[in-house]
Amino acid sequence: MKNILSKASMKFMIEKFKEEKKKVVFTNGVFDIIHSGHIDYLIKAKELGDILIVGLNSDSSVKRIKGEKRPIINQTDRAFVLSNLKPVDYVVIFEDLTVETLLLRLKPDVHCKGTDYTTETVPERDVVRSYGGRVAIVGDPKSHSTRDLIRTLEVRRETDPRDETNL
Repeated sequence: MKNILSKASMKFMIEKFKEEKKKVVFTNGVFDIIHSGHIDYLIKAKELGDILIVGLNSDSSVKRIKGEKRPIINQTDRAFVLSNLKPVDYVVIFEDLTVETLLLRLKPDVHCKGTDYTTETVPERDVVRSYGGRVAIVGDPKSHSTRDLIRTLEVRRETDPRDETNL
């Protein structure tokens, strides 16, 4: 896909966008099973600028963060889905457990996090501020999660594992 870029290509594109005076917004996450909370979050992040870049955790980093049973969807498929969502302009996959190194490399104007944070509790806030960027909190209240979706599916499967309509 033309809008799933390497870190080096993404850095080049951001430099180009900044020369064009475009505001670059960045967010990151696992985005394992896309749900309405993700969509709302991405729409609101995109409203803060001209270009929305999503940093996507690699499969190996998801396993280290979420455990051996995750991700449900592999990074290639997650990147493909994200890259085809209307608010998303570009996707870049990263392997680290945190996004700090990628933020320092790309230096987006705005770094977005969900409503489970405040601007003062965002783990990367000092990194973003160090290069003159800004942290923004976007999205609906954190009432959706992939973890809850997985639990719902497991409970339905347990009620009658033979009944496919329970899924």
